[in-house]
Amino acid sequence: MSKKLLKSGMLVSGMTLASRVLGLVRDVVIAHLLGAGLAADVFFFANRIPNFLRRLFAEGAFNQAFIPVMTEYKKADEDKTAVRELLAVVAGTLGGIITLVTLLGMLGSAVITALFGWGWFMDWLQDGPGAAKFEMASLLLKITFPYLWFITFTAMSGAVLNTYGRFGVSSFTPVFLNVAMIGAAWWISPKLVHPEIGLAIGVFLGGLLQFVFQYPFLKRMGLLVWPRWGWHHPGVVKIRTLMLPALFGVSVSQINLLLNTMLASFLATGAISYLYYSDRLLEFPLGLFAVAISTVILPALSRRHVDADPKLFAQTMDWGVRMVMLLGLPAMFGIMLLREPILRVLFMRGEFGPHEVQMAAASLLASTTGLLSLMLIKVLAPGFYARQDTRTPVRIGILAMVANMVCNLIFIYPLGYVGLALATACSGTLNAVLLFSGLYRAGVYRPGRETSRFVLQLLLATAAMGALLWRLSPALEVWSHWSMARASLELIKLILLGGGVYGLVLLVAGVRPRHLKTAAEG
Repeated sequence: MSKKLLKSGMLVSGMTLASRVLGLVRDVVIAHLLGAGLAADVFFFANRIPNFLRRLFAEGAFNQAFIPVMTEYKKADEDKTAVRELLAVVAGTLGGIITLVTLLGMLGSAVITALFGWGWFMDWLQDGPGAAKFEMASLLLKITFPYLWFITFTAMSGAVLNTYGRFGVSSFTPVFLNVAMIGAAWWISPKLVHPEIGLAIGVFLGGLLQFVFQYPFLKRMGLLVWPRWGWHHPGVVKIRTLMLPALFGVSVSQINLLLNTMLASFLATGAISYLYYSDRLLEFPLGLFAVAISTVILPALSRRHVDADPKLFAQTMDWGVRMVMLLGLPAMFGIMLLREPILRVLFMRGEFGPHEVQMAAASLLASTTGLLSLMLIKVLAPGFYARQDTRTPVRIGILAMVANMVCNLIFIYPLGYVGLALATACSGTLNAVLLFSGLYRAGVYRPGRETSRFVLQLLLATAAMGALLWRLSPALEVWSHWSMARASLELIKLILLGGGVYGLVLLVAGVRPRHLKTAAEG
C-alpha cells in the first residue's frame, strides 16, 4: 500500500509540477504586463472571487464530501449502475445550483465588488481615487465569473477519476488555465486599452478548456452520464449533509484571503498585488507537495474507514504528515531566506521593479511563517473528512477565522499589508494545531517515538541548510545589478546547494528512503 501511495503521490506531484511551473510563468507574464499598480490590483481582485467560490462549490468542500460517499458506492457496485446514477443526480443537482450562482454573480458583480472591495466602493460613492478600480473590477467579474461554472464540473470529474485511481488527468488539468492566461497576456491584452480585460478573458477560456479536457476519460471509463435533478436522492442527501459544514471548514484560508483583500482595498495602491505575489509563491510548495499528498491520501483514508481498519488509517495519516514535514520544512525556510532573490528572478522585469520586489518580499516573509501549518492542514483535515466528520473542522475553522480577524485588526495599523499576511499565517497555525489536537484526542492519529525522532532529524537538516543559505546569499543590491541570466544561475546554485546539504545531513542523521514507507505499510 505504501508503494502505491508513494507512486500516486509522485505522479500527482509531477503533474502538479508542470502546472505550477506554468503558473509561475503566467505570474511572470502578468507581473511584466501589469506590475503591482491599479490594473494588477483590479485583476487579482476579480480573479480571487470566483476562485474563492471554486473552493466552496468545487475542489474543496465538494471533494471532501463527495469522495468518501463515492468510495462507498464504488465498493458496493461492481457494474457501476449505482455509481452512474449517483453521478447523474450529483451533476444535475450541483449543476443547477452552480448555474444559478454563476448567473447571479455576473448580474450582481457590482454588489460583490462593493462587498469585498469596500474601500473602492466608498471612493466610488465620493468620486475618489478608487472609483476607477470599483468600476473596472465590476466589469472584470462579469468576465471571470463563468470560470466558476466550468471548474465546478471539472472538479467533479476529477474527483471521480481520483476515486478510481486516475490521478494524473486531474492533476494535469490546471495546465490549460495557465496556457490560456499566458496566451491571453501575449495576444489579447496588448491589443486592448485595458490589458487586464484580456487576462480576464484568459481566465474564461482557461475554465472552458479544463471543462472539456477530462470528459473523454470519463467516457472511456463508462462514467459519462446525463445530469438530472435529484435533491432527495440518498447519495445527494449524504453529500450535501457532509458538504454544508465543509463549505466553511475547508475554505477558511480563502475566507481569510478575502478579508485581507477587503481590508487591503483601504490601503495604498499595490497592497493587493503584493499580497497576491507572495501568496502565489506559497501556492507552489502547497500545490506541489501538500495538495498532491492530500489528493492521494483522501481516497486511501476513505477506504480504510469503509474497511474499518483504524490501524492502517493511522499509518496512512502518519505517512502523509511525514511527507509534508520532509518537504515543507526546507521549503518554508528556503523561501524565507531566498525571498528577495526569488522575487527578483521571477518578477523583476517590465512594470515590476526593485521597489516592488522589496514590498512583495516583506509580505512574503510574513506569509511564509505559516507555510508549514497550511501544508499540514491539507493532510490533517482529510483525517476528519474520510471519517465523514465535517463538523469538527468547521468548529476549528470558525475559531481560526475569528483569530484571523482579531490579528488583522491588531497588525494592520502598525504593519499595513504585511500585517494582513502575518495574520493569515497566525490563523493557519492555529488551525493546524487544533486539527492535530482533535485527531490526537479522538485517538485517530497519535504519532509515535519514531515520528518524533524523524522530525528532529528534519529540524537538524533544515538548520544546516538555512545556515548555508544565509551565509552564501548576497544582498538584494547585488542581485539587482546582476543580469537576469546571472541572477537565475546564482539562485539555482543556491537552491541546489541547499537541497544537497539538506539531503546529506538527513543521510548522516540516519534517515533512509525506507523510512518514508514504513509509516504507510499495512
